[in-house]
Amino acid sequence: MADRSLFASLKRIKHQLGATIQWRAICSRSSPLARCASGKDDLRSDILKLKFPRGNATSLLQNHLDQGHKLSLSELRRITRELLKYKRYHDALQILTWIETQNSFRMSPADHAVKVDLIIKVHGLREAEDYFTRLTETASRKASCLPLLQCYVKERDTEKAELLMVKLNELGLIVSPHAFNEMMKLYMATSQGKKVSLVIQQMKWNNIPRNVLSYNLWMVACGEVSGVSSAEMVYKEIANDKTVQVGWSTLSTLANVYIKAGLFDKAILVLKNAENKLSTCNRLGYFFLVTQYASLNNKEGVMRLWEGSKAVGGRITCANYMCVLSCMVKLGDLVEAERIFVEWESSCQSYDIRVSNILLGAYVRSGMIDKAESLHLRTLERGGRPNYKTWEILTEGRVKSQNMEKAIKAMKKGFAMLKHCDWRPSHDILMAMVDHFEEHGNLEDANWFIRLIHRFGLASLPSYKSLLRMHLCARRPASDILKMMEKDKIEIDDETSALVQALNV
Repeated sequence: MADRSLFASLKRIKHQLGATIQWRAICSRSSPLARCASGKDDLRSDILKLKFPRGNATSLLQNHLDQGHKLSLSELRRITRELLKYKRYHDALQILTWIETQNSFRMSPADHAVKVDLIIKVHGLREAEDYFTRLTETASRKASCLPLLQCYVKERDTEKAELLMVKLNELGLIVSPHAFNEMMKLYMATSQGKKVSLVIQQMKWNNIPRNVLSYNLWMVACGEVSGVSSAEMVYKEIANDKTVQVGWSTLSTLANVYIKAGLFDKAILVLKNAENKLSTCNRLGYFFLVTQYASLNNKEGVMRLWEGSKAVGGRITCANYMCVLSCMVKLGDLVEAERIFVEWESSCQSYDIRVSNILLGAYVRSGMIDKAESLHLRTLERGGRPNYKTWEILTEGRVKSQNMEKAIKAMKKGFAMLKHCDWRPSHDILMAMVDHFEEHGNLEDANWFIRLIHRFGLASLPSYKSLLRMHLCARRPASDILKMMEKDKIEIDDETSALVQALNV
């Protein structure tokens, strides 16, 4: 959406050479190839069937052309968009690169912008920077600067972002608010909120229109840097800007300022005003406000918006149910959470385990272990596929109920998923396992477990000491344990030294 707005704004090109000094003031110091497709649908199908790294979209396109079939730029763009939808960035980049080499096709500014973004994803920032510097057409450079700047913001590289803004201003390439918004995001993310007002000043000096996001970022920065009154002044400016319509997102932003300042009554009044601005075609705003009402412990507001969201056309998504379930759990109303969960179960097309995990976690945290186990069995019967979070929750619950054998089984299943996620069990849970092995003298399982958590960088001095004690009792050598400790850079204390000496290692 940001790109489309950027392209639409190109009609209003004007040079901003005088902005360079202003930016310097803000800057920090610091294989389908075996056959040839016979038509458009076959070409699309063949490209979608390609498998990286053996598949080659470039060769497929060239073969299609060599066989006398016609290719249209609009069709290639459509295929590219579909590849982007499936995160097939390598294939999408090959298509755009091939288009660029064909004399019969002409890349649009939007094509160049997409290519810069794809180069970042596939080859990295440096190659994208090189490609950007080789662009000669003004419109293409205007379009392509945004993905480059967004990458700097994502990397929190303030220096590069500011240098790019200086260069773009010198060339008169910034004509819309989007680049300025990115800079405000960067300053907020790097604790430089004071610079946000300077960005707004530059936008005013250069007659760059502020959009809703510009004002919202400015309001947040003012609230954090200067306090509530400063944020309220920004809101008044928004209300007086005839080019911007005050919607639910602006009011939601103001409400957040009030919530952080502890002005809860003011926040509720603003949220009620925001409710009147909600769309009848999109549920997004409803769940932003639902979350804010939950943070205010306002169950009435949560339920009012939840019921109101059902009047919006279209299917209520799993993400929507997850949001309201989380809010009801936060409010401590498990009865209402269970009712909403049953409502979701009765209408879900496929069983998303993330939804049931919310209720599962609530049961465990409330000490309702039997209910948690019952829910787990129910999700399996309904076709739910446990993920690492499911096993983490069940492990915690089973440890709490001292059902260690089942806890260990759940932990094993969770560890089996560690290659595909970032789950890291808590130290207390891991030590509960270790203590169980030591208490029962289960040396074989203890050895397996410590080696497993060592492999994932989760072993600690207490876990190693437990294993050393078990080896001492069993009169087993422990040289491998010391090697693991050395690799984990574990500092040995007096007790560990005594254990090592007793083992005569």
